[in-house]
Amino acid sequence: MKPPTLPVLPTGRRLLYWLLGVAVLTALGWAIVGDISPAPPRSLAMTTGVPDGAYHRFGERYQEILRANGIRLELRPSSGGVENLQRLNEGTVSVGFVQGGTGLLAQDPDAPPEATPLRSLATVAFEPVWIFSTAIDLSSGLGPLAGKRIAVGVPGSGNFKVATELLAVYGVTDGGAPATRFVSEGGMAAADLLTRGEVDAAIMIAAPEAPAVQRLLADSSVRLASLDHVQGLARRFPFFQPVTLKRGSVDPKRDLPPQDIQLLATTANLVVRDELHPALAYLLLEAARQVHRQPSIISRPGEFPSPTGTDFPLSTQAERYFKNGRPFLQNYLPFWAANYAQRLLLLLVPLAAILVPLVRVLPELIGWRRRSRLYRRYGELKFLEQDLASRKLDDEERREARAQLDRIEEEVVQTKFPLDFTDRVYTLRQHVDYVRAQLRRQSEPDAKD
Repeated sequence: MKPPTLPVLPTGRRLLYWLLGVAVLTALGWAIVGDISPAPPRSLAMTTGVPDGAYHRFGERYQEILRANGIRLELRPSSGGVENLQRLNEGTVSVGFVQGGTGLLAQDPDAPPEATPLRSLATVAFEPVWIFSTAIDLSSGLGPLAGKRIAVGVPGSGNFKVATELLAVYGVTDGGAPATRFVSEGGMAAADLLTRGEVDAAIMIAAPEAPAVQRLLADSSVRLASLDHVQGLARRFPFFQPVTLKRGSVDPKRDLPPQDIQLLATTANLVVRDELHPALAYLLLEAARQVHRQPSIISRPGEFPSPTGTDFPLSTQAERYFKNGRPFLQNYLPFWAANYAQRLLLLLVPLAAILVPLVRVLPELIGWRRRSRLYRRYGELKFLEQDLASRKLDDEERREARAQLDRIEEEVVQTKFPLDFTDRVYTLRQHVDYVRAQLRRQSEPDAKD
């Protein structure tokens, strides 16, 4: 009967199997991470506003910042905040500017977050109601605009909505007596009409940086209305708040404006869809900080971006950003490197939770494996010894038995064991010699014959 032998996997093949196992586990783990936390897309669509407006100018600055971080920002001009809101709700864009007073919370402050797929990242600027005219005193209200030609903005825009609502409070309506006419123009087109005398007044809801506002503020022939009713109107329209344009803030040399101007103002919201990748939300917030932190003629340094006064529920990323700042890794690494490192940590943390307790039992596992290697060799020797004791082997079987003993001894000699295994190794080698001696004794009678 031939003694059984246990196959030994070559060292090189064992190493290959270990490497393959590690590669498979890594690929599987990365696939799971990719499903839990996918990489952010490399492009993003933003709805802005009219090409010559403040929203679009803001968008161009965002575009530069995101481009520097490897993200392509596609700017899509629009008629203004209302159209931006429609695009965001439809999901044709992921981010955009929305004029204050047109969002969910402005209409229903108690609305639950799940009532809309949109989230505010921040308010980013004041948007005053600029009421420009040629020579009409509007300090006591907008009633004197009855019977006049008034540029109220493009239909469907937030400017048009707010301007017509504000005029209606004073009884001024399109076509109303005596022959009031609303002109559907905004931005630079409305400014051109006013300076040429083709309209008597223009109402613009825009940030001070808007080119049309800048142009009309610098024109000494145009009058900017300072309303006495700003406090009362702010109570009537909760999304408005009073702001003051200080004397000389536009041009101190020319004393423009020549006195403090009381204005109504809302805020521009930076709004995203709730499925926007968190990394892009943080990147947009950082872009907002760079673009809007500077002071303007009606805001203080660092007043924007702000988490207050938003028209939509504040996003989770915005809450964390305004509480703790941008993610830790983004303070030290470029955007994409920080993103990959964060995703790698997402893989390593659960692996560490598995490996730490495993390391504690690893010495026992290694000891058990070493003992098992010795015990397997003892098992082969025991079987061979029992076979020798039960019968007489022929020459071929004895040669095979000697070869098996040589292999066992060679494997034991070449295998590295710790010092505390030394006595067991020597004992095994002694047993190998003992079985060899039995083989020699079994072959001696054959030699005498």
